[in-house]
Amino acid sequence: MKPASKSIRKSRLQLLHQYYSYTGFYKFLGTSLKKALPPILLFIAALLIINFCVININDLLHYVTTTYTDIVVYSVFFASESLLGLIPPEIFIAWSDKTSTPILSLTILATLSYLGGIISYGIGRSITKIPKIHTYLEVKMAKHIKNTRKWGGFLIVVGALLPIPFSITSIAAGMIKYSFINYLLFGLLRFLRFALYAIAIFNLV
Repeated sequence: MKPASKSIRKSRLQLLHQYYSYTGFYKFLGTSLKKALPPILLFIAALLIINFCVININDLLHYVTTTYTDIVVYSVFFASESLLGLIPPEIFIAWSDKTSTPILSLTILATLSYLGGIISYGIGRSITKIPKIHTYLEVKMAKHIKNTRKWGGFLIVVGALLPIPFSITSIAAGMIKYSFINYLLFGLLRFLRFALYAIAIFNLV
């Protein structure tokens, strides 16, 4: 019986692989990675240029941590993560390293990002009831919505891990009424992204 089971499992994996190959998921993933790499490199380069040519990054982050309360920084970050992810999370990850409790601050940021995604998902569900806004976003986010319909959870994984605005992917998931439970499970990878980025950024700043 075991060989048959392995054969079935292999067959399902092959079918899944064929499906993602046929629908262009791998191509999309490769394109996303290519798009994600330049912003990351630019961010690192900008940090180094600012640090050596403009102002010491440690001094700048120290200024932010001593000028603005944690609540203000967390509020700005949460608003950004809930509304299209306008501010790169990397800036806040670098900030967390200069707080008195870096790991706790990073954990709070990751949690706020996750919760912001849930808010975005809710926005996606809600706007479907407003015809004009729904039509507008259907046009502006047509590619994300189309891809979410095709790939579902895998696209949420990509949005959670890569420098693609997680909020946009979450809104698209909400608009197509993607399973909320599955969304919550795949969205947990957001914590992994923050941990991996922190390892790199903490060493830089």
